Amino acid sequence: MFSDLFIRRPILATVCSLLIILAGAIVIPILPIARYPELAPPSVTVNAFYTGANAQAVESAVTTPLEQAINGVEGMNYMTSSSTNSGVATITVTFNIGRDPDLAAIDVQNRVNQALGRMPGDVRTTGITVTKNTAGFLGGLGFFSKDNRYDAQFISNYVDLYVKDAIKRVPGVGNVIQFGERKFAMRLWLDPAKLASRDLTAGDVVNALREQNLQVAAGALGDAPAPSDQLYQISVRAMGRLSDVAQFEAVVVKAGRDGALVRLK
Repeated sequence: MFSDLFIRRPILATVCSLLIILAGAIVIPILPIARYPELAPPSVTVNAFYTGANAQAVESAVTTPLEQAINGVEGMNYMTSSSTNSGVATITVTFNIGRDPDLAAIDVQNRVNQALGRMPGDVRTTGITVTKNTAGFLGGLGFFSKDNRYDAQFISNYVDLYVKDAIKRVPGVGNVIQFGERKFAMRLWLDPAKLASRDLTAGDVVNALREQNLQVAAGALGDAPAPSDQLYQISVRAMGRLSDVAQFEAVVVKAGRDGALVRLK
């Protein structure tokens, strides 16, 4: 029907075509232009760590309560989660295309805060991180020492302190993953027989380390209130976190009634 009208009236067809071209020319300058348009749906990752728990304990105590709190957040498309025997709980919330990643991360963070009261004490101590990320993988960077002056642990620590945060500040970078990361740490092996002979448990050792491996503020000498003739003020620095094997070995785990001390070594 319409085709017959334009065939019989060629002038009308020409005028309509010119109007369409003119409308397109007017609209072109105001069309949005994006160098990197959003093709992949935005996602937000929630990470939690439950020290000493297996996968089943992590799922029941951490992952499931967080999923129940996050479920139904505005613009959510679907959600996936994983719980490992190393105590790590990871929840990835994928949103609809066009959802603002910043607002999505804020909404997820608010939902996570609602579930903090249901989390175990160890999880609240270590904290729950909420990060926004995209499905695309931009690329990879490799670091090495030309003359083998530094080992892999030193290079990993250097990247973590000076490089990783700088890359995160680059506009458009959502997250930086460091593969093969090696952090400086102290690992302790306990002898169950020796613990039982001294009426101790692994929890007693953990509590002793928490109490004696602290960074505290020791204060200052000559600080206010002080006499009017006080001329000097000296800051007091106390030994904070333990740094070497000898310091860890000297940790007191238990004190006997006769004054005998049970040390970690």
